[in-house]
Order: sequence, then structure tokens, then C-alpha cells
Amino acid sequence: MDSGYPKNYAMFSENEGGLKPPPYRRNIPRYHSHNSKKSSSSCCFRCIGCFYCCLFLLVFLSAVLTFYLYTIYRPQVPNYGVNNFSVNTFNVMKDFSLVAEFVVVVKADNPNEHIGFIYGKDSYVIVTYTNSELCSGKLPAFHQPVKNTTLMSVELKGKSEFGSGLQEALMDNRHTGKIPLLVMVKVPVSIVLGSLPLRQVVVFVNCSLVVDNLQPDKKARILSSKYSYNVEF
Repeated sequence: MDSGYPKNYAMFSENEGGLKPPPYRRNIPRYHSHNSKKSSSSCCFRCIGCFYCCLFLLVFLSAVLTFYLYTIYRPQVPNYGVNNFSVNTFNVMKDFSLVAEFVVVVKADNPNEHIGFIYGKDSYVIVTYTNSELCSGKLPAFHQPVKNTTLMSVELKGKSEFGSGLQEALMDNRHTGKIPLLVMVKVPVSIVLGSLPLRQVVVFVNCSLVVDNLQPDKKARILSSKYSYNVEF
């Protein structure tokens, strides 16, 4: 009996051959929520806010500490000056070189009641005349206690070129009795708060002196002096 199906066509029931139809799958579309972006933005704002709060707190505490230390210790700037100036040697040689030996007494006055100073080794003192170096030396290293005035005698020596132009200028100054000199001082200083040394600074002192003579056999008098200070951190 002809069933009406083609010869090469075969029918399978649900249980024959173990074949099952593939499951029905549906791709669910994904939607990106804006909540994640909002949460990341709010997190960034919170971090920035915390940073500025910490920075403000640090500045506030630093200001309070500075005010407290200033109120308790009342720091004052030390006073420096040239207390005496003497000439040991001032000779112009035949080759137009100048040999000079001066002794400068530098006065350091510490008016602080709770702050001391430590003066380091890497210092210098230079004496110049019309931008020409005459001689140089060093300050002694020492610890200056509170409410103290120290006189430092510094011996300066040097040999420099002293041409005809400088000789003529010096002769004119000798006739007027007013010889301008510049004393330049550089010294590293550590501030001592109580017994605790703090950060070291470098102090520069320029002293413009006018003396009446530079003769070794005659005492030199300081007619006028003018000071300028600078501190390098």
C-alpha cells in the first residue's frame, strides 16, 4: 500500500533516535543604566571633598601651631654689625698688586629669650673697594645661647690687582678723609628652639662702611655704616 510519501523520506517519532528539538532561545536586549555613571561621579566628588577638607584642616593646624609658637617664644631677628675696623697691612707693590690685612670685629646680638643660634663653618667675610676684592676671611663656628652678645674678631688677608684707576680713586678718597668699603658676610645659621636644632638657613649681611683712613700706623675710624640683610632657605 502506498502511503503517499516519497521513498527517500523517513519519519521519526519523538522518542526514536534520541533526537530532540533545539531549545528555543531568545536574546534579551541589554540596557545600560545611568545609575553607574552617577555613582562614579558622586564618588569622585566625595574624594575631592575629603581632600580639600584634609588640606584645610592641615593649614588650620599649621596656623594654630605657628601662632602658638610665636606667642610663646616671640622670635626676634638677631642684630649684626661691625664694631671695630683696623688695618695691619696696606701696601701697593711695584707690580701694581695690593697686599692688605684687616681685622674686623663683628658683633652678633641675640635678643631672644628662648631661641639660640648655631653658626656653621662654611662662612666668609669679604672686604671690597669699588667692586674690587681686597681681602677675605672666615667667621668662627660657635653656638650662641639666648640673650647673648658675641664679638668675633676676624682676620682678613688678601693680595689683589690694584691698577692706576683704583690708586687714583683711593688718593681722592684719602684727601677727603672718606674711604668707602663694603664688608660682605655669609654664614649658615641653625635656629635652636629650646634644645632642638631646626632647619639651617644662610644669612647674608652687607655692611657699607666709610672709614677715614687705611694707614697701618694710624687707627681707622668708622664714620658711617649702613646694613642690609637677606636670608636664604
